[in-house]
Amino acid sequence: MERMLTINDVLKSKSSAIWAVSPEDSAYNAMELMAEKNIGILVVIDEDSVVGIISERDLARNIILKELQAKKIPVKKIMTKEIYCITPDKSVEECMGVMTNAHIRHMPVFLKKRLIGVITFGDIANALLLEKEVKIQDLENYFSCGEASSFDD
Repeated sequence: MERMLTINDVLKSKSSAIWAVSPEDSAYNAMELMAEKNIGILVVIDEDSVVGIISERDLARNIILKELQAKKIPVKKIMTKEIYCITPDKSVEECMGVMTNAHIRHMPVFLKKRLIGVITFGDIANALLLEKEVKIQDLENYFSCGEASSFDD
């Protein structure tokens, strides 16, 4: 039986860095860190607990559209408090389903209540594409070996 690709497999193929801010940091500081690291989301951590996430979408909708002053608004005022999360043993397909249905592009990964990574929709799409390419290559190898090993008498 074929093993399904898991979130743990995806985490192994990417950087283990988790970028975070505190709820008291300014929205401006969050934007700066996202720009510096070229990422679209930060985890919001308060006293070793994840209390939310802040994304480029949160910043655009709450700072730019409402014409707020990013240097004066704390992250806690604009962060997303209700977050979807996943565990590393779940399948990539299950994660993609949750992300698609919830219209989200980032998902924190927890192991025993401890944050161990953040998965992006792009990570999931790339993993699924790679898995399909490997399957296609395996099938091509199987059929090319099958043809080469058949002998005419």
